Amino acid sequence: MKMLYLILLIIFAFLIVTFSLENSAPVHIKYYNFFDMLVPIYVLLFIALLLGVVVTGFLGIIERFRLNRNISRLNKTIRDLRKELRAHEPPPIIEETKTPPQNA
Repeated sequence: MKMLYLILLIIFAFLIVTFSLENSAPVHIKYYNFFDMLVPIYVLLFIALLLGVVVTGFLGIIERFRLNRNISRLNKTIRDLRKELRAHEPPPIIEETKTPPQNA
């Protein structure tokens, strides 16, 4: 498994390097008078990818918190319903059993 992981990692690194070499043309980025930059295309694409990963991770964390809150609420409902069920249960019937006298 480690060998497969290493091979996939090497292939991925190779793809990143070749992508960077093929897309090294500079792009002029200007936003009004706040900044004016000249960056290669691959840097711009990697920044966009990184921002997408961060935003998706943040949304995943928010969803996990929402689901945990929902699970807690449903567990509380289950506990309340079990308490109510036990409250309406008839008491257990205990039968007396007569033990035979022991001969000593």
